[in-house]
This record gives sequence, C-alpha cells and structure tokens, in this order.
Amino acid sequence: MIEAPELTLGVRPQPAVGAARGAWLFSWPLLVGLASFFYCFFHSDKLLRDGDTFWHVGAGRWMFEHGRVPDADPFSHTMPGAAWTAHEWLSEVILAAVHQAGGWTALVALTAGAFALTVVLLTRALLRWVEPVYALLFAGLAVGMAASHVLVRPHVLAMPLMMVWALGLVRAAEAGRSPSLWLLPVMAVWANLHGGFTLGLALAVAFALEASIAAWRGPRLAPTVRSWGLFVLLAAASALVTPNGVGGIRFTWQVLVESGYALQRIGEWWSPDFQTLQPLELWLLGGLAMVMHQGLRLPPLRLALLLGLLHLALKHMRYVELLGLLAPLLVAAPFAAQWRARARGAGQAPMLDRFFERLARPAGVAAMALAAALVAGVPVLVARVQPVVPPALVAPAAAVRAVQDAGIRGPVLNNYSWGGYLVYLGIPPFIDGRADMYGDAFLKQYMEALELRTSDGLERLVDRYRIGWTLLPAGTPGIALLDRLPGWRRFHTDEIAVVHVRAAMPTPQGGQP
Repeated sequence: MIEAPELTLGVRPQPAVGAARGAWLFSWPLLVGLASFFYCFFHSDKLLRDGDTFWHVGAGRWMFEHGRVPDADPFSHTMPGAAWTAHEWLSEVILAAVHQAGGWTALVALTAGAFALTVVLLTRALLRWVEPVYALLFAGLAVGMAASHVLVRPHVLAMPLMMVWALGLVRAAEAGRSPSLWLLPVMAVWANLHGGFTLGLALAVAFALEASIAAWRGPRLAPTVRSWGLFVLLAAASALVTPNGVGGIRFTWQVLVESGYALQRIGEWWSPDFQTLQPLELWLLGGLAMVMHQGLRLPPLRLALLLGLLHLALKHMRYVELLGLLAPLLVAAPFAAQWRARARGAGQAPMLDRFFERLARPAGVAAMALAAALVAGVPVLVARVQPVVPPALVAPAAAVRAVQDAGIRGPVLNNYSWGGYLVYLGIPPFIDGRADMYGDAFLKQYMEALELRTSDGLERLVDRYRIGWTLLPAGTPGIALLDRLPGWRRFHTDEIAVVHVRAAMPTPQGGQP
C-alpha cells in the first residue's frame, strides 16, 4: 500500500486535550449518540412497524434449528422448495439470538444502539473537519433523514459498518494513500449482514478513480492505480465470502432492475412525498442556499457521488438515509477548506465558541461509563416494567388467536405485510416480504385479485391454492366479495383484521360471526 503524510486540507484545528480534562466530561458525539439511542428506543412502535422484521427473526430461528443457511423456501405454502438464499443470514441469526435472549425490548435496544453508534461515528468524523455547530447541524439532518427508516431489520445492523467503510475511504483519499487492508474484514461482514454492501464496492471504485485522477501525469500515478486497484479487487473478493457468492452482488441488480412491479407496490420503494415537509426537503433547500450564497464547489468525483446519492433518495424513499449519512462525509472537507480560506481572506477567524469547542474533545472515561450504563440499564428496566410488544397493525394477534383457538387449519390467503408475522408464528403464509423470491408475476396476480381488478381473479386464486381461510386488513376490496362468495363466511372481525373461512370450517366459540 502507498502511504503518505496526511493532508491537512479542510482539517479543522483541533482543541488541545490536556491531562486535566475531567473524567466526567461529555462530548458532542456521545451526547448525540445518547439522544439518538433514547429517541429510537422510546419510539419502539416505529421501529417495529415493518412486517419484514418477523420473517427475519423467523429465518434466523430456522437457521439455529437446522444449523445451515437455507437454499430453498422453508416457509410459504405457495412456493415450497423455491430457490431462496437468506442473503442477510448473519443479521437474521443475530436478530433471532437477541430476540430469544431478551424479546422485542432487546431487539429494539439493539437496533437503536446500532443507529446511535453510526451517528457517533459520523459526528466524531465531522468534528475533524468543521466547527462543532456545523458538525451538529450535519448530524441532526442525518438523524432526521434516517429516522423514518430505522427499523428492526438488517440494514440498521449494517449501518455502523457502512460508516466505518466510508470513513476509511474518505480519509485514505485525503491522505493520498490507498485504504487500510483492515477495511476488508468490514466488507466481508457487511456482505453477510445486508445486501447494501454493493454500495460500498461502488464507493471504493469511485474513490479509486478520484485518487487516480488526482495523480494524473505525475510520478505517483502508477503506484496509486496499483494500490487502489489492488484494494478494490480485494474488497470485491471479500464481498464474495458469503453463502450467495456472486449471487449476493447480483441481488442488487435483481431488486433494482428486475423487480419493477414490486418497486411500484411496496411503500418503501416509492419516491418521497413532498406534500408534507420532511428532512429531505430541508436538506435540499439548505444545500441549494449554501451553494448559491457561498459559491461552494466540490471536486468532480465528489459531486458525481453526491448526485448519485441524491438520485437514489429522490427515486426511492428508503435511500434518503444514505444521503443523510454519507453526503456529509463527501462535502465536509472540501467545504471546510473553502470556508476557512474565505474567513482568512476577510480577516475573520472561524466561529469557535468555547462551549461548543469544549465538548468537541473526546469524552471522559467516567462519562462514557455512565452512558454505557444508561444504554444497557434502561432497556433492562423497561423489559421488567413494561416489555415492548409489536403494534397490532403489523401483528394481528387477536385474529390469529381466534383462528388457532377454533382449530382452523388449511392454507391461508394473507395480507402481504402480515406474512412475516405468520412466518414468525410458524404458520405457512401465502406471501411475505421476500418479494424477490415470489417474483413480479406472482405478486401482480395476488395484488390484482385482492383489489378486484379482474372479475374472477380472487375466486380463481382461492381455488387454485386451496385456501381454507383468509387474513386481510379491514377495508381490503376483496373482503366485500368474500362476504358474498358462495362457500365462504366471515369468521372474525376486529379493528385491524377480518378473517373469512370456508363454510365447512367450525364456528368460533363466542366469537363474532
């Protein structure tokens, strides 16, 4: 690897840290991390509002029971034996283990902790380049933009690794060297946690190109291309150390390109709705004002990366978090250098507030110990006093319990979002959140049947798959047809779900007809 003295362009003068620094001194990264953790933890209903959480836990439990990663669908009754590999297997094993140890409370704490650690890493990195007030502004926007997609799912467990990877690339580019080989294990673990590791590979290629352009026509061009090229190749090889192999990389293409219908129907893949104010709009307006007022500029490759992240965020709302978390790393150093150059030219010193600067230092040992005790202790206390439970909107427990108490058996036609809950309970679903396995054709047939887009689609669906009962949200168009369909009757109704059964099924004991 090529090593070179670290460049100071855009690096903020760091406050001296004396030996007399108080052990109880908190720092901005620690405070921001604590605020992020407790905000997420005490909004557990938001972290558990996604039905995919349940099948991830169920998949992890299956792997514990069978001692292997599945290569075929072990859950549904519509796709038994269909090719499927749990590409996020490591996250699912972790989720299942934590759930087994501490229930939903522990899973919410784990997720909140992973997100808080990501924010801590981001804030500490930003303090290296910009004054604390700007670092806090960037970090606050990042939290706001990512908060809506902080869910008990694998992508949040992978967030700290994504941040470590991106920081390693940015710092290597600044220092005029190739990244440390210690990043390669990060890529290997990331590739087994979540499919978003392909973004990490794309970032490595982009920074390798930036380094090569910077060394163009100089004596460092050949060693730069060689060292960065070797790193990119080793990173790609590390990403293949998964049960999927090359299939893990192809999965990104399969989701983004080949699953056109699924992307149109699944909410997190929609474009952001600007009818209501949201952090992405504030980010766009603030960035536009800053560039137009200050005339700030980015190097071409950084600008291309920023525009790429912006494109993803505008196309799919689930990628807004990437823009919030990664964009500050791309712009902080170049913008900081330009801000300071202008401040020196105007005879002004950068804004250095003593209070802000004091907390820009690393936290004291006692403060970190107290923070760790709070993060570990509060969830334990909550678990004993009032354990976290999933919201009924994603876990229709009353309806399922009524079916189980009545001894109803047979294949179920369920709501897409509730398939994960059925997997978690050990009930084979008709469909669940693994849209990549079911495919667009199956998903379209299912959606159109429940929405009554064809005259006999629902009838043909329940007959083809020998459906014995249905579990659908109140208000689903198909419910009105089932109420009138010969051979079917309404079995259970509550505020969340409606259950229909074949006429031959037993009546409930004391339940609603």
